[in-house]
Parts: sequence; structure tokens; C-alpha cells
Amino acid sequence: MQDDLKISFNSPAIDWNIAIPIGNGRLGAMVYGTIKREIVQLNEESIWSGGPLERINKDAKKYLSKIRELILNGQIKKAEEISLFALTGTPPSQGHYEPLGFLYIDSNIDEDSVKNYRRELDLKNAIVKVEYKVGNEKFTREYFASYPDDVIVIKLTSSKANNLTFKINLRREKDKYVDRSGHIGDDTIYIEKSNGGKNGLSFCGMVKAVVEDGKVYSIGETLIVVNATTVFLLISSMSTYREIDYFEKTLKTLKNAARKGYNNLLLDHIEDYNKLFNRVSFQLGNKDDNANKIDIDISERLQRLKDGEIDLGLIALYFQFGRYLLISSSRKGSLPSNLQGIWNKDMMPSWDSKYTININTEMNYWPAEICDLSECHLPLFDLIEKMRKRGSKTAKEMYGCRGFCAHHNTDIWGDTAPQDVYMPATYWPMGAAWLCLNIWDYYEYTGDIEFLKSHYNTMKDAALFLLDYMIEDKNGHLVTCPSLSPENKYVLQDGNVCCLTYAPTMDIQIIKALFERIIKTAKILNEDFDFIKELEKAMSKLPHIQIGKYGQIQEWIEDYEEAEPGHRHISHLFGLYPESQITKEKDPVLFEAAKKTLERRLSFGSGHTGWSRAWIICLYARLNDGEKAYQNILELLKNSTLHNLLDNHPPFQIDGNFGAIAGIAEMLLQSHDDILEILPALPLEWEDGCISGLKARGGHKVSIEWENRVLKVLTIEPGFTNKVYIRYKNKTTDVNFDGIEKVKLDSNLKIIKQ
Repeated sequence: MQDDLKISFNSPAIDWNIAIPIGNGRLGAMVYGTIKREIVQLNEESIWSGGPLERINKDAKKYLSKIRELILNGQIKKAEEISLFALTGTPPSQGHYEPLGFLYIDSNIDEDSVKNYRRELDLKNAIVKVEYKVGNEKFTREYFASYPDDVIVIKLTSSKANNLTFKINLRREKDKYVDRSGHIGDDTIYIEKSNGGKNGLSFCGMVKAVVEDGKVYSIGETLIVVNATTVFLLISSMSTYREIDYFEKTLKTLKNAARKGYNNLLLDHIEDYNKLFNRVSFQLGNKDDNANKIDIDISERLQRLKDGEIDLGLIALYFQFGRYLLISSSRKGSLPSNLQGIWNKDMMPSWDSKYTININTEMNYWPAEICDLSECHLPLFDLIEKMRKRGSKTAKEMYGCRGFCAHHNTDIWGDTAPQDVYMPATYWPMGAAWLCLNIWDYYEYTGDIEFLKSHYNTMKDAALFLLDYMIEDKNGHLVTCPSLSPENKYVLQDGNVCCLTYAPTMDIQIIKALFERIIKTAKILNEDFDFIKELEKAMSKLPHIQIGKYGQIQEWIEDYEEAEPGHRHISHLFGLYPESQITKEKDPVLFEAAKKTLERRLSFGSGHTGWSRAWIICLYARLNDGEKAYQNILELLKNSTLHNLLDNHPPFQIDGNFGAIAGIAEMLLQSHDDILEILPALPLEWEDGCISGLKARGGHKVSIEWENRVLKVLTIEPGFTNKVYIRYKNKTTDVNFDGIEKVKLDSNLKIIKQ
């Protein structure tokens, strides 16, 4: 395991964007590490405004045929005008994610006397540590979020006996967001918010102080610690989303954690976290040089990068930070990672900090399988099942279709009606179909047939909707209508700028991917052969991917001019990544057109948001262009990364972190189309390195070591398939495992005798 896995700061956070995130999937915190008043911003996954809403527009089905007729006849503006009234949800929007509040720890320390300050995140063990001195006295704080015990833990220690005295408060922004606050006994304070409206959630947050010496007592809503040497605080929260008796459940959680004691809490946290995090290690460049940079403030390292300094260790650190974020924001039994993972300080966050499913939520899970964090993928499937129930009603009542559908947003209750009144995004019915592709992806990496069987009908329902929703165009093709290409606009010859269309390229690629997955699944399960024939017949009538006048992959069914040729969404390259429909082997002409598409987007300024830049990294990895993938990693770190390494849209949006590390992994290993491709996009600057524990389709665990940009040793631990095809540069081979536990190959793909 690499030993340079610390993100260091030489000063407290001056704002949220420099604080350090911790989380256990359900509870999240941002640690400021401030001195006189320590600030810890808190989140609980299910604190959302309002509750589940029935927002289906009852007039949608009535006007659907008219909207389709207008679109097919080229009267787009008229179709859009009707859609604004008939296809918009009623009400238009879902609820939003909210913070739990802020924990404040107030002391009388003279900040002007502080020296030797250090704040760091230890990625090895998921622990934040703050240290500083006042005179000869050393103050230490440790913070972690425990998944086994469902609490956030803060330990405060002084090197001088009985010299910790401070006050603790738990507050939400503007006191009007709390109904009740106070203390329970001498050692626990709480805040509580009752029902947030019709079907709204009630929740509480609590803090319990445990002192080894000194004294703790409460006055009003304040905890007071006096003359202690060591104190640890336990923080938890619960809502009626999971527990009717949320208050008692939270109190019980804190009491159980207190009885366990700090050392046992810490050991169990580390053991649990290490089981996931330690599966993958990654080293780029000189090990000693990387280790020497541990103590450099991360803000300075980012600035040095902007100034032209090479810091390969920072890229490896960023990669592992992304894995840390996924472990911290998406655990079995939790909700999936949202637009901000689990970390949000605003009562009204940008884009509501929910689930945007026209790429952002999907991007959150791009690294889950290849980075060997399949368990972190599971919360997404729980949400899809909620959506399936809600989406069947949406499909039936809006469109008169079987199956289920969703549009470009959902929430913790699985809402599937159109979200907002935003023509470039709202009226896109492909959200459920895209999410269901993850079901097959999970199986391809884990081989879990029971999982595949239990989710087969979910994929099938997404396909049933599409079979009913598609209509024939003038050329006899089956097309989606109405739809759009998220979130771009096109220009008609009369100068009108439009969004709605039929059969945008991304839709066709998603449909092809979903139908192919269902056919494979049905064959594995040995069932539903009539349905296979129905899907195969429909696939034969889908439009083909087309090449436009600029040599680019066409984004729409017609070769329209783009209103924003540098748009952040690159939806028509969905078939290149995350799918593998466009490859050099399958169609070199489309492969070259994909290159031109990306070059054209970038020439007009695409990649200006963090997540878009991350997608570009993935696309260049699939184009086997390591240099351009690396340059876009640098651009992401220089221009779209906050000083705590979180992605900057702006504002913070976590999908850029997750998309980027998926791209880095794809530069080193690809496993689509039944071939393991080794170092397919290795940049010149990554001369030496090693990565161990990446996962390939088939469940194979892959480790790669290279020197002077040449493969040195490839190690494969077989998964659930007995045979694997391997490609490295212009060499190919196949390996039959036949009970072999591990196989090693050299640069010529010859087996190394052991």
C-alpha cells in the first residue's frame, strides 16, 4: 500500500471550499479545523425539503400525439409551446437536499499564539487530524465517520492535563429551521425539526460528549466541557425517512457508541474502511519524490501545477481521494451519492443537490466497478427500484405506455415526472433506461447471477416503455418522440433555436445498449425468448449513427447547426464512453468521427465545467490518446478543482471527481468487448508507475507495473470467467485459467514462470 496518501493543509479552512470531507454513506461532515471556534458542517442523507409528490401532468397523454405530429412535420416551436403546458410536471419541481447544520466548538485559545499548525486527511484510514501548539502545549483533534457504528467521532486532546475547556453548540442556518433544541442529561444536546409540510420529514441531530477526566454539563442548548485532558464527541442524526421513532433511535445510537469507547470505535472504523480502500494502490513517478511532498499544503501543490511543475504524485493522490469520496458517500444501505455526494451546506443548493440522471448520477458510479468498489454501487439499485414503482405510473399516465420511465431528475422517493420548466433538459424520457444499464455493468464485474435475476424485470420494464414510446418516422425507423439531446440546442434554417426533436443520437445509443443487455441477460437466465425476438426486431429498425458536415458524429437526427458548439454535454459520444459502441475495431470511420466531434467541442470551449472535463478524460482514454487525456487531467486540476480537491462545476459538484478517476483507470486498463487492453492510453509523462487491484469485466483483478513506458509485469487474478483475451500495444494473447489462482505476464504477454 502506498505511503504518500495524506492531503495536507498548513492553515485552517477559511471557508467551506477548503474544509475536509468525511462520511460513512449516511452521515457527512466538512471539517474546517479552525481554532478558537472549530466549525464542522454536518449532513444526513435523507434531510430533504417536503416529501413525495404526485406531479404527473394529467394532460400529457391528451396532447402527446399533437406534439409528435408537429415535431415530425418540422414545426418545432409550436411543439415546444404545447409541451411547456402539457408535459411539465404539476408542480414543476421536486424537493431539495438540505444540511443538518453546523457544530461549533468554542474555546478561549489565543489564535495569535498558535504555531506548528497542521490539518490533514489520511486517506489510508479515513481520519482527519488537526494539530497545533500554544506555547509548549500541543492540541490534537481527530475526526472520522464510522460506518459500523453510524456516528461521526471527534476526539480532542491536550498534552497538558486538565486544560481543555470549551462550549459546544449544534445549530442550523437561521433558527427558524429548527422547532426544538435543548439538552438530554448533562452530556447530550440536540436539535429537532418536525414535519416539513405535507408528507414531509421530521429529523433530529445530537451531540454527546464523553470525558475521561474533567467535567461536562449542559445549560440550555449548550454543552460545556471544563478542565478535561481528553474528550470525544459523538454525533448522529436520523429522520422519519428511515425511522418513525427517529429521536430515540439517534439517542440509542449515541449511547451504544459511548459504551464502546473511542479506541474500539476507531479500530472498527479502520478495519471496515480498509476492506474497501486497500483493494487498489496506485503509484506514479518517483516514490521518494512523492513521499517528500506529503507535508506540502495541497493549495501550494495545486498552484505549483498551475505554474508548470510536474506532480505525478498529486494525480495518484487525487485518484485515491476519489475512491475515498465514493466509499464515504455511498455505502450499502445508504442513499446513493447525489450531486454533492453527501456534503451540502446550503438550504437552497445549486440544482437542489439531488439526482440529475441525464449524466451526473450515472457519472458518480463510473468508477465503482473498475476501482473495485462494487458494494458502493448498491445504493443506486435501491433507488432504481423506487423509481420503477413511481415510473410505471408516469409511463402509463403521461404516455400511455407499459413499463417505466423517468426524466432528467429524481429524488430520494424515486420521483420520475419531468423536473423544472427548462426546455433543453426537462422533456427527455430516457433517465430510467440509462440508469438500468448499471444493472448489467454490476453483473459484468461481479458475476452475481442472483442479482442479475432479481433486477431483470426492472431492465425489461425500461425496455417495454421504449417499445411502446417509439414511433415510426417517414423512413420507417423507430424513433423516440418527443425527446432532446441533453442539454444542447440546435438552430433551424429559419434561425429559430430549438431543443425538442425525435431520435437524438444519444437516445438511440441508450436504447441499443439496453436492448443488447436484456438479450444477453435473458440468454443467461434461459428465459423470455419471445421478448428477445421483439427486441431484435425493434433494434433492426433503429436509425444508424450518422456523420455530419464537419466530419463529426451527428448529435440530432438532422445535421443541424449547434446553438452552442462548445456545450458542456457531449451526449452524442455516449456510444464511445461510457458505452463501447464506437471503437476503432468495430467501425474506424465512426471512431475518427468521434475524434473530430471531441476536437470540435473543445475548440469552442467545452470542458469549462468540472464534470464535463472529467467526461473528456474518459473519452480520450477510449480514443487511446494518453497525451490528451493527461492534458485534460491537468486542466481539471488547474481550473476545476477546489483547494480541498473537490470538483468545481462551479460550484462544488462531486461527479467531476468520480468521472475523472474513472478516466484515469481507463487510461491504464480497459475491458470492453471481451478484451483486456493494457495501458491503452499511457501518456509520455507517466514513464514509470504501478497500479494494483483494478477490476476488469469478468471479475478479474488486474495489477500493472511499467518502466520507461513499457509493461514490466501484468498480474491477473481470475474472476468468474475461465478465459481472458489480452491486448498490449500490437500484441494479443489469451489465457485459460483452469484453476490457476494468479498469472503473471511480461511485455511480450508471455507467462512468467513462478
